[in-house]
Amino acid sequence: MGEEIPIVGTVVDVMMTFQSLTAEEKKQLARSLTSFLSQYKQISDSYIIEFFSEGLWDTLPSAWTEALRDLSAPQIADLLLDSTCKNRRYPSVWPLSLLAFRATAHALAFPRRTHGSAVQEVGTRGLEEFQENQSQSSLLGHNFRKHVKPKKQHEINKLGKLVKQLCGLTECDNVVDVGSGQGHLTRFLSFGLGLSVTGIEADPALVAMASKFDEQLLSTLQKKSLKKNVTTQQLPAPGRSPRHVVGWVNPNASWEDFVKQLKKGGSLCNGPTCTVLPRKKRPWESASNPDQHPDSVILPLTPTQPCLSNAETDCLVSSQAKSDGRWTSPRPNVSPPPLQGPPEITCEPSSHTACYPKRQCKFETGEGVGPVGCKSHTSPFSCWTSSPPPHPDCVDTAEWEEQSGDPRFILTGLHACGDLSATLLRHFASCPRILGITSVACCYMKITTCENPTPPGVLIPPCPAHPEEPSHSVFGYPMSSWVRGLPGHQLSYKAREGACHAMEDYLQRLREESELLRVHCYRATLETVIRGARPDLRRAGIQTIKKAHLLPFHEYARLGLLRVGLPADLPLDHAGLDAMLKQQWRVVVYFSLALLLAPAIETLVLLDRMLFLEEKGFQSHLVPLFDPTFSPRNLVLVAVKPQEGSYRTQCGEA
Repeated sequence: MGEEIPIVGTVVDVMMTFQSLTAEEKKQLARSLTSFLSQYKQISDSYIIEFFSEGLWDTLPSAWTEALRDLSAPQIADLLLDSTCKNRRYPSVWPLSLLAFRATAHALAFPRRTHGSAVQEVGTRGLEEFQENQSQSSLLGHNFRKHVKPKKQHEINKLGKLVKQLCGLTECDNVVDVGSGQGHLTRFLSFGLGLSVTGIEADPALVAMASKFDEQLLSTLQKKSLKKNVTTQQLPAPGRSPRHVVGWVNPNASWEDFVKQLKKGGSLCNGPTCTVLPRKKRPWESASNPDQHPDSVILPLTPTQPCLSNAETDCLVSSQAKSDGRWTSPRPNVSPPPLQGPPEITCEPSSHTACYPKRQCKFETGEGVGPVGCKSHTSPFSCWTSSPPPHPDCVDTAEWEEQSGDPRFILTGLHACGDLSATLLRHFASCPRILGITSVACCYMKITTCENPTPPGVLIPPCPAHPEEPSHSVFGYPMSSWVRGLPGHQLSYKAREGACHAMEDYLQRLREESELLRVHCYRATLETVIRGARPDLRRAGIQTIKKAHLLPFHEYARLGLLRVGLPADLPLDHAGLDAMLKQQWRVVVYFSLALLLAPAIETLVLLDRMLFLEEKGFQSHLVPLFDPTFSPRNLVLVAVKPQEGSYRTQCGEA
């Protein structure tokens, strides 16, 4: 559908530019991380809103507080957080323990930039692809920028081309995008890169939007082809339109159940299931009604549509390789059938209660912090107590299964929330049909652990996929036997939440001495007011107060008190509150100490996943694919299976 999009960066490039750790080095790194982080749990497990109420400043070593108490915001950035700062100038002599703390935190964390990447001051904004237009990536065609925010444009361009490379390495064009949301990545992989893509998403409303956007793109392409007088014979055959499946990926289900779910559409456990495919609008339907679903008529694509620029991408691919850096896996000779559904569709509703929690979580600017607070778009349960009418756009499962055969595929998940990333890795390790995976994680605080099996915001699986069978339930951390056996490996909810903070965003605020920095102090001061009135009300959620940094504290307090059910005119000790507000920079320093640990915590979580794959016999690499100033969760775990023997042999003729 247009000129071929260049994909640069080979396996050899990766092996030369991104240092790979040996199995023993990974184990040693995990041991060092657990030892280091367990020593500073008091910092990583603390809540900044309790700075005054719990006396957090006094919990630090006196030598530390003496060295840190008078630092300016730019000094905090340079002397504590920025690992690239080369000319540090200390206003006083720092204790060796503090210097060791900073150096160890930086040394143990995975690098967040590729080796040899363009030098850019940490904490600054402005990628080259957005220089001409801050809302439109120059590396992405107009058709794929529509409805897509700049951050997501950057991500789908990078990740899409990485997935395309994995497809080339394995000679497999089938891709499954889990947690596909509104289908932005799915659409780019399909229409932009010519892959056969199935997207699975738990929220039916998002699937409907994805189908609507597909329809709009197809309509645009058809109009352009007509203007250019492209004949029907010149148009490619239909079959590259993405297939959208409504379904929740149950972490307790087996890989066999997951594959069945992809074929049938929807959750195996409950509820009506359907697959939505693009269609033409009927003449009597309103074009402005977002609730109407596209038809199953796939429009032809124009081969001359330029969907991407020819700009080179620096996306990297990691795979199993010999010591000389060559690809070791023989490529299969058989080209798999496309993962594509037929036009005629039906659906069998279920009498079980249907629950479709939305998986996607976006980290936007929170209350006084960078991308810290998870604005989970988890929708309320959509529940039926009786069988609903059949969905008009549900795929006939038997016909789809007959046409699709038993295809192999590449698995991808862009910011798959909580346990979803861990579940996909387990499926990759177990399922012979999955040849490769690219996993971008987020929402670490929603990972289940032995100590916290039901963290806030996590939905419990409504029922096992097969009640008569034992559950496959396992925790999201730790995944590997090695990390599970290390003393001090436990990570609290707060520590994992801290790993979702954006170091680069906070660095920018420090260097600019942004007024946003005062909000942490505001909230910590308000916490003392709330506890004074209600001692039992601890860490009450007041949500984000709009432009809180521009408000005087008494107005901020009035709004905050109302949100926790306290009177807005509560008497305040103004002298005591003013004394706390004057300690704003101590609050900033303490938060920065906790933030310094965030990359190390994220490293331990992701390293545990790499060790899990290694224990299963698969090599993997962690690639800093996205620009961290633009996309804080920028590390992509990449793994490819060695393709030995025929596909049918691997699958056991299943």
